[in-house]
Amino acid sequence: MVDAATTSDEIFAFDNSYVRLPERMFARVSPAPAREPRLLLLNRRLAEELRIDPDRLGRPDAVEVLAGNRIAEGSDPIAMAYAGHQFGNWVPQLGDGRAVLLGEVIDRNGQRRDVQLKGSGRTPFSRMGDGKAPLGPVLREFIVSEAMAALGVPTTRSLAAVATGERVYREDALSGAVLTRVAASHVRVGTFQYFYARDDVEALKALADHVTARHYPEVADAEAPALSLFEAVKARQADLVARWMGVGFIHGVMNTDNMTISGETIDYGPCAFMDAHREGQVFSSIDVGGRYAYGNQPRIAHWNLVQLAQALLPLLPGSKEAAVERMQASVDAFPELFQTAWLGVMRRKLGLSPVAEARAVEEDAGLAADLLSTMEANGADFTLTFRGLAALAPPETADGQAVRDFFADPGAFDAWVGRWTARLAADPMSPAERRVAMNQTNPLFIPRNHRVEEALAAAEEGDLGPLETLRAVLARPFEDQAEHVHLAQPPLSEDAAYRTFCGT
Repeated sequence: MVDAATTSDEIFAFDNSYVRLPERMFARVSPAPAREPRLLLLNRRLAEELRIDPDRLGRPDAVEVLAGNRIAEGSDPIAMAYAGHQFGNWVPQLGDGRAVLLGEVIDRNGQRRDVQLKGSGRTPFSRMGDGKAPLGPVLREFIVSEAMAALGVPTTRSLAAVATGERVYREDALSGAVLTRVAASHVRVGTFQYFYARDDVEALKALADHVTARHYPEVADAEAPALSLFEAVKARQADLVARWMGVGFIHGVMNTDNMTISGETIDYGPCAFMDAHREGQVFSSIDVGGRYAYGNQPRIAHWNLVQLAQALLPLLPGSKEAAVERMQASVDAFPELFQTAWLGVMRRKLGLSPVAEARAVEEDAGLAADLLSTMEANGADFTLTFRGLAALAPPETADGQAVRDFFADPGAFDAWVGRWTARLAADPMSPAERRVAMNQTNPLFIPRNHRVEEALAAAEEGDLGPLETLRAVLARPFEDQAEHVHLAQPPLSEDAAYRTFCGT
C-alpha cells in the first residue's frame, strides 16, 4: 500500500458503505501521491450539489486530496473487484486497475454518491498497467461527461481534474492527470459476473442486497427480489441507450464492465458523437469489427443484460429450471422495452405529444425510421437536422429552409417533411408549445469531435481557454449562443475521418 498523508479537514463528509461488504469484494489501497499537483478544472456546480464548498475545494490542501496526496478524514480508499466480457471475450479478473474509491457523500437530494480518483496509480488489479492517466483522456472525460449531464443523459460526473506534474508513458511521454469522478455507484454488470464465475453465492447475495438498498429499494420486498432487480436494471438500460441514440452518442466500448447497475453512462474512453447520421458509425480504433457501432448499441445492451441475468440466477427462488424460465422471459422482453424507450425519445424529437393509440405509435415509429434512413442516404448531420425541424413545423420560418441544405437530395427530405407535417396536424400540441418543446429536446451544441480535439490540443500546450469556452457552451446545449455558433458546426469533409483511442 502506498503511504499517503492523512488530513483532519472536513472537505468531504465521507462514508463508505461498500467496505462494509465482504472484504473479498475489494482491496484497500491508497492513491499514489502526485509530484506537483495543480488544479486544472473544478466543477463548482457539482461541488455545491454534493454539499461541498467549491471555494474550499480549490484550496491547496483540498487539491492534495484530489491528487491523492492526502486522505481526507472519513475516507476508506478501496479498489473494487470485478470481471467482464471485453469485446465478447471473457476476462475473469479486471477490477479498478487505475482508480481508487475514496468514499461516499450524501448530496443535497439525500442520495449517496461515490467519489473516485481515476488515474491515481497502481492497485492490486492493475495487472501490467501503471495505474496512471494521461492528461488528454482525463480532460476528455471531464468535458464529455458534463456535456452528457447537460443533455439530460444519466451519467457519471466530473468534479475536478488535477495535473500531477509527472509524465505518463504510452507510445509517447504524456502529461499526467487525475480525474475526480462522481457516480451514483461504481457497481457494474461485471461486478456480479466476478462472483458468479467464482460460485460465490454469499457475495452475490450481499452485492444484490447492497445495490437494491442503494438504487432500487422498491424491489426489496418483491416475491423474487433478484428478478425484480434485474427488471429494474433492464428498464434503466433501455432508457439510457435510447437517450444515447437520441443525441447521436456512441459509447465505443460497451463491455460488461462498462455497464453500471445504476443506469449511468460510465467510462468515456473511445466515445464520440456522430456528425452525419450512419447506423454503422464507429469511431473507436479498437472496434475493428463494428461490435459497438451506433446502431448496434441496443443489441449489445441486450447481450450484456443476458450476462447479468445469468449472474443473478443463483439468487432466484425455486428450482434452477424455473429460475431460468422466469429470467429468460424477462431477458426476451428487452427489445420491445427498448423500442418503446427509443420511440419515446424520437417522438419528443419530432415534436409529437404522448399518445396511446396503437395506430399512431406504429405510424410514428415508421416516420422516425424513415427520417433516419433518409438522413443516412443523404449524409445529413444528425444534430442540426433535428434542431432545424422546429423551424419547419407549421407555421414555418425562413430559417427552416436551411435544413434542406444538409441533404444531398433535398427532394427526398421534402417528401418526408410532407408526411411529418400531415402527422403534426393531427397532434393536439399547439405550434408555439411544439417549437419550445422541440428546442428543449434537440440540442444545438454537442461535443463535436473536432472541437474537443482542438481544445485538448491547446490544453496540452498549457492553454485551457478553448477548453473552458467549450465547457461553458456545452453546459447550455439547447440555447442559441450566436457568439459560439461555430462550435455547433460539423467538420469540413476533409476532417471527417476521425478515430478515438482508449487512453488507458
